[in-house]
Amino acid sequence: METLTLKQRTFNSPVTKIILALLTFLAVVIIGQQIAVKLLDLTSLDKDYRNLLKGLFVSASCVLSYILFFKKYDKRAVTEFAAKGLAKNLIIGASIGFILQSLTILVIYLNGSYSVISINPVSFILIPFALMFTVAIIEEILVRGIIFRIMEEKLGSYVSLIISSVLFGALHLANPHSTLISSICITTAGFLMGAAFIYSRNLWMPIALHFAWNFTQSGIFGAITSGNDKTKSLLEAKIQGPEFITGGAFGPEGSIEAIAFCAIGTIIILILSRKQNKIIKPYWKQ
Repeated sequence: METLTLKQRTFNSPVTKIILALLTFLAVVIIGQQIAVKLLDLTSLDKDYRNLLKGLFVSASCVLSYILFFKKYDKRAVTEFAAKGLAKNLIIGASIGFILQSLTILVIYLNGSYSVISINPVSFILIPFALMFTVAIIEEILVRGIIFRIMEEKLGSYVSLIISSVLFGALHLANPHSTLISSICITTAGFLMGAAFIYSRNLWMPIALHFAWNFTQSGIFGAITSGNDKTKSLLEAKIQGPEFITGGAFGPEGSIEAIAFCAIGTIIILILSRKQNKIIKPYWKQ
């Protein structure tokens, strides 16, 4: 048996790999944003189109840096962003996100707490589209592509899912108007997107799910997302009612029905993953 040197053991350590990947990825995000802003400021494009192009540039940089990093570090083909099954993963992920968020808004509507004031031009969705697309790529690569996936190799699917989902929820605690219910919901959403990765073994599905959930919420139905400032949207809506139903100032993600729908989606996807033997056992059970 080949004896590994201290250097080899250090670089093969999941902790080292996660730290180096996170540092590299965050550097790409920060630098990519600065480059995009400076280049687009030289153009005469409208602000909305500049934001859209900046989002696409940063997103492409994130995906490319992830592929190059792990292709070099792990010396393997990076299948997490494989083109095979791309359309299927995008459609399934986006459908899940759209349906679950629409059901969340439907509960608010049935409670008499949601009403449409006006319908805006389609161009109004450009800002939330660019924003939510970029957020979905960055957060899914960070949490599911790096933290969850690398931990899963040693700790198995379930333990890694718990740790990464709790971390995902904790990362949103600093968001404005965060509550106990919103923290539970974001954590449950973390379980949902982690389950989507387990099922697809591809980052496109959780990215599409994450994007569709956020974009449907803010870009279509005109609700606040994760306590952040309200963006332009297709529907100009008034949301007013009990906080545990509407989510209050945090938005629908602070509601109990959002927790329920995310939990149901997670359970169904994990059951399907288990039936297809996609659950990875921890190293001590292998």
